[in-house]
Amino acid sequence: MFFFFKEAPLIALIGDIRKSKQLKNRKEVQDKLRDVLEDINVKYESDIAAKFVITLGDEFQGLLFNEKNMLHIIQEIKMRLYPVELRYGIGIGKIVTDINSEMALGADGPGYYNARNAMETVQQNEKRNKAILTDIRLDVGNHENSQIILMNTIFELLKTVELGWTDRQREIIWDMLCHQDGQAEVAKRLGITQSYVQKVLAKGRYYTYEKALKDVENILGDLIGNEGDF
Repeated sequence: MFFFFKEAPLIALIGDIRKSKQLKNRKEVQDKLRDVLEDINVKYESDIAAKFVITLGDEFQGLLFNEKNMLHIIQEIKMRLYPVELRYGIGIGKIVTDINSEMALGADGPGYYNARNAMETVQQNEKRNKAILTDIRLDVGNHENSQIILMNTIFELLKTVELGWTDRQREIIWDMLCHQDGQAEVAKRLGITQSYVQKVLAKGRYYTYEKALKDVENILGDLIGNEGDF
């Protein structure tokens, strides 16, 4: 099904697998990514303007109507493919061509240009061995926008927090993020005590991490609302 958006900015999301050519099980990872994206397309159907699809062997992209579940989508892909590392370029902007809702291919416009620029910046920083690395970057075409600078700083800080997690901390924190309930429920699912969950969440800076994610969603909502800026 094809449709056309003349005015409203959309969110273009481009992702890829880091160091994919070095993976011994590359084909298996690609197959798993394809399955994960198919699940994402069903679960978040109401948020998706063009379904996520693998565009190259190790790269994928999708188009979203809004910011509501963007970070949930990124987190879910990250969780399900772990320990494989991924990186993401996010672009906000208008799409000037027809959009095929069944796959994010063929559409063009500032939204995709910005997402591609964001992805290339992440890749270039890695090649330069930049001290502060991130796996997510946002671009709207206006690099002096203070909100964008703030957002990308938050993404860097989130990555720094993640790098400090042990495997056990990551398991518990991701369970909490995935189910969005309480410590008692996490403890029951994982067969551990609530007090242990509480200690792990505190040590892993979970509540600071969660608040930062919510702040990112709110800022994204403001950016989408201010469509005249793009």
